[in-house]
Amino acid sequence: MPASTHSVEVALAQRDPTVIASLMPKWEWFYEHYFRARTDGWHRVPDQALFVASHNGGLAAPDLVMLMVDWFRRFGYDRPMYGLMHAKIWQVNPQLARLAGQCGAVPAKPKFAIAALQRGADVLVFPGGAQDVFRPHRQRHQIQLQGRTGFIKLALRENVPIVPVVSLGAHDTFIVLENCYEQAQWLNQQGLLPWIWGIDPEVFPIYLGLPWGLAIGPIPHLPWPCPIHTRVCAPIIFERSGRSAAQDSHYVQQCYDQVVTHMQTNLDQLLVETKPNKSWPFG
Repeated sequence: MPASTHSVEVALAQRDPTVIASLMPKWEWFYEHYFRARTDGWHRVPDQALFVASHNGGLAAPDLVMLMVDWFRRFGYDRPMYGLMHAKIWQVNPQLARLAGQCGAVPAKPKFAIAALQRGADVLVFPGGAQDVFRPHRQRHQIQLQGRTGFIKLALRENVPIVPVVSLGAHDTFIVLENCYEQAQWLNQQGLLPWIWGIDPEVFPIYLGLPWGLAIGPIPHLPWPCPIHTRVCAPIIFERSGRSAAQDSHYVQQCYDQVVTHMQTNLDQLLVETKPNKSWPFG
């Protein structure tokens, strides 16, 4: 049954700590030896939060996997973290979606996030989505949440702090030259470039990456082994909360701007701290 038709209870219940534990040795090898990853700031994590991160590294998204490795190391397998994942994955690749669900992924729809928070779980969201994860390489040090404020409304409504997460390195695991979505969309409308699986992919990047060399379109790739450094930032607790705050569009925009500024400041600081490290293959 596709996750989009699941009840909330079924979707949340798919998370399986035994499956996560069985995958950890493989993930930890990549953490220690392939990406030489590190994550700091875990001491800032409150009892419950909505974690908001910038997306990097294309469909491979190695910063996400490395973040979760450190999460499981710090908090074990029984403190539930649910990650919001694009609902199309359940349509395109049900087997991958099933495995992701066992690791804590749920469709990126409000009802799943609300239910998880109301059950006391943590939730991880990447508001920038496909546009963020495939942003051009020259913009890799920019926080781009695409103006999407749904996560702000969620945090206000459920009265939970937001913990921003920023990362360096994952967007060097391939090199996005440009996003040619508008051009590709025009070709699709002319019948010259049918979308993969008949689905509008939202982005259409041209990138350099393994194993293709030059790749066109949002297709999977093998990430280059660049070091990944992730920072868990200080929690943001908003002055107002509740439904009235979530329905105040002006206040929601203020909160959104506060989060983006906080994330950009922390990313800039992380870049200053990391730049002397000559092991990074792309400056």
